Amino acid sequence: MPNYFAHPTAIIDEGAVIGEGTRIWHWCHIMNNVVIGKNCNIGENVFIENGVKLGNGIKVKNNVAIYTGVECEDDVFLGPNCVFTNVANPRSFIERKSEFKKTLIKRGATIGANATIICGNNIGEYAFVGAGSVVTKNVNPYTMVVGNPARLYAYVCKCGVKLDTNLECPDCGRKYKIDGSVLGV
Repeated sequence: MPNYFAHPTAIIDEGAVIGEGTRIWHWCHIMNNVVIGKNCNIGENVFIENGVKLGNGIKVKNNVAIYTGVECEDDVFLGPNCVFTNVANPRSFIERKSEFKKTLIKRGATIGANATIICGNNIGEYAFVGAGSVVTKNVNPYTMVVGNPARLYAYVCKCGVKLDTNLECPDCGRKYKIDGSVLGV
């Protein structure tokens, strides 16, 4: 008996590894060679393709497709209808599986609803991609990016709150500093 929950409409291919306490909801398809960590929540109508790796504590909201080449570290949030790509120049009549590009979503990052992440770009620790944004380059840790193309809007705390002008979180009180061009604790 599995140590995770899967709704009866979910399809989980042989060879998928699902961690303890994970919940997989209606009309999901988890392909083989997928690894999903412990205590994840996979919303309705989610497709996870071969070779995807999701860490522990991941929340994937409804209608998300996660394609080969995407890896999420622990505690990542993927908002409803966010989109990942894995080939830079797809054509239906040319097979480019050998050209899949890796996309790494680092620990604690948030991808907002309807955001698009172009393949080969990484999202830093605790970064925040605003709803509807299109990520065309790497996103630094603790930054909030918005727009099309996504660009720096603000710095954010580990707890997700926008930092004040002193790089301090008005909610939890954490203080940050800039080292070069990257924000850190």
